[in-house]
Amino acid sequence: MPLIFSIHGGSVSPDGMINIANFKTIADRDKVVLVYPAGIQKNWNDGRPTTPNQLGINDVGFFNQLCDYMINNYSVDGTKIYATGISNGGFMSSRLGCELSNRIAAIAVDAATIEATTIAPNCNPGRPVPAIYIHGTSDPLVPYTGGRMTAGGTAGGTVLSHIQAVAKWVTINGCKSTPTITDLPDISNDGTTIKQRVYAGGINSSEVVSYVVLHGGHTRPQGFKYLNEAIIGKTSQDMIACEVIWN
Repeated sequence: MPLIFSIHGGSVSPDGMINIANFKTIADRDKVVLVYPAGIQKNWNDGRPTTPNQLGINDVGFFNQLCDYMINNYSVDGTKIYATGISNGGFMSSRLGCELSNRIAAIAVDAATIEATTIAPNCNPGRPVPAIYIHGTSDPLVPYTGGRMTAGGTAGGTVLSHIQAVAKWVTINGCKSTPTITDLPDISNDGTTIKQRVYAGGINSSEVVSYVVLHGGHTRPQGFKYLNEAIIGKTSQDMIACEVIWN
């Protein structure tokens, strides 16, 4: 069976991540193995100065070992292992796409991009890695436009913008530079709209897909609203992120 690593954000538990990104219905329907791993002190070494980063924790090595463990102990197809996450878990998913492409088939990143000073410049996977990036333009914690992260509750660091992260993977995967652009139906009247850009034609039919959530916050579309809107911004109801990611 395929396997999805659903990777929590900073200060969030695996149980909390199940609430934010509940793939259980998909897993039951389509026979997918789910793993909600736990980072050291509820954080990941995604390249930014998080606690695990400062402690020298090798989280890429952890996920590599976790792949072996799941393949050896469960009915997991080692060619269909995927990583997705939000915030700190999204940055970690980006790092896994860059540094563990021999194990991770594709990535989906929400409310995050790629750490800019060490991870992005050295991101040179040995094969194309299909990627989805979802980002709200009003994200108060991880700036859509990139740069230095200064908002409270985050580990800081310098990050690529959403556009730069997407362009990075378009280049790596050899996709066409001109995307197919679609405005998703505004079904919710919640103050957000979503624009989809599909960069197709990559090596081995790989694609990169951008979802820009206009006026969206530090959230997952149709995910659990884990904090007050005044803190994290709007949660768009215009698409079911888990279904989009799995598709």
